[in-house]
Amino acid sequence: MSTSDDSPILVWFRNDLRLLDHPALVEAVERSSAVVPLFVWAPDEEAPWEPGKSSRWWLRHSLESLADELGSHGLDLVTRPGPSDETLIEIADEVGAQGVFWNERVAPHLRERDESVAQTLEQEGFDVRTFESRILHDPDEVQTTSGGPYHVYTPFWKKFQKVVDVREPLSFPDLETVDRPAPSLSSVPLDELFEVGSQEGLAEAWTPGSAAARDRLDAFLEGILEGYDASREIPGDDGTSRLSPYLHHGELSPAMVWEAVQESDVVQSDDDPESVETYLQEIVWREFSYHLLHHYPETDHQPLKDKFEAFEWRNHATQLERWTRGETGYPIVDAGMRQLQEIGWMHNRVRMIAGSFLTKDLLLPWQEGAAWFWEHLVDADIANNTMGWQWAAGCGADAQPFFRMFNPVSQSERYDSSGEYIRRWVPELRDLPDDAIHAPWNAASSTLADADLTLGDDYPEPLVDHSKARERALEEWRRIK
Repeated sequence: MSTSDDSPILVWFRNDLRLLDHPALVEAVERSSAVVPLFVWAPDEEAPWEPGKSSRWWLRHSLESLADELGSHGLDLVTRPGPSDETLIEIADEVGAQGVFWNERVAPHLRERDESVAQTLEQEGFDVRTFESRILHDPDEVQTTSGGPYHVYTPFWKKFQKVVDVREPLSFPDLETVDRPAPSLSSVPLDELFEVGSQEGLAEAWTPGSAAARDRLDAFLEGILEGYDASREIPGDDGTSRLSPYLHHGELSPAMVWEAVQESDVVQSDDDPESVETYLQEIVWREFSYHLLHHYPETDHQPLKDKFEAFEWRNHATQLERWTRGETGYPIVDAGMRQLQEIGWMHNRVRMIAGSFLTKDLLLPWQEGAAWFWEHLVDADIANNTMGWQWAAGCGADAQPFFRMFNPVSQSERYDSSGEYIRRWVPELRDLPDDAIHAPWNAASSTLADADLTLGDDYPEPLVDHSKARERALEEWRRIK
């Protein structure tokens, strides 16, 4: 192994698929005139949370975008199968590399894997350097006044503002000074490395890659941030940032988003401070979810609140399947579940409604919902997914109390009053009038006839009666309380 400053450095890309604000890449370029960008496909090392089908689709296309961007600067992205440690050592030996740099992954099971890889590489004599760019705070440094992690978001948000100095994003690395190492390295083509299928709905809805991420960020800041406090709640509108998949795959860093918001015209003009604070709090909610997973790594499958271990969830395969297919008979729930299947994403308001329906109306385990979302979301993030589902089920930190249950009809009437969202995703209901589309089982027979709709044939009857399901859920909650 060579150790001169001209010896190559491997930069191991994972879920940091960008060149801007990439600490590992910047450091490698500063230390060596030869850099090898590398991606290793080893999903079994991420078990039990290996990427789902929608995440794999996004990853594949994001890697293509990254390869093109690196190629425009004269560098090749090497793509190989794992195991990670063996592949990193193999390529490092091939090019005579002095070290391997990467940005840390902060989910506990991935951090453990990385520590093992680092130990193996260091034993082989390589210089290993890791960098933090996934989140904005150190979960071990942000503590309550008595010491220890936070369990409630509002005090966490207040403490975050006091003690966290969000770093400035790093500039674009000077890749023009970097040479391709010799010998040239072979790659396994992405279509051979892993299959993703056509996924036409995803392709129509999304453009993966760091360039598209920056375009979406600009569009959000210029056209959505002002008024965001209200628009974010309307699922039929393009009123959210839709940056979550770009953040998950690292095509944007949270520091980039934070700085962009702070420098936006909305902030400079002080036109809508409420919307700005709302959005910044959502970024910090993401931090809170990582904070919790760091301190309670078992919560990806176990409830944070111990009493919920005695909760008697039901086992009903047919009802679970109808929920996944968007055939519950509740239009707002079905619209969300079909949106998820089609474009790998669901509006956050509808995520809460669908999550409440699964865990409280159907009394089915939140872990089933978390697994289904993980498989189908393009923004499937272990910390966010865990936090969201424990919140919906009432068993996590700062969770929606179990006795507070979303009424899917009143939620639909409030947030999709015109039925635009329902008509988009449940087209069999499109001809119902606005006052009937939220609860078609209550519509007059003449109204259903005018819409050429037969309940039970064209659209299902409600899977459960919400009022009765609510009482059943409260009875179980009182038992464990």
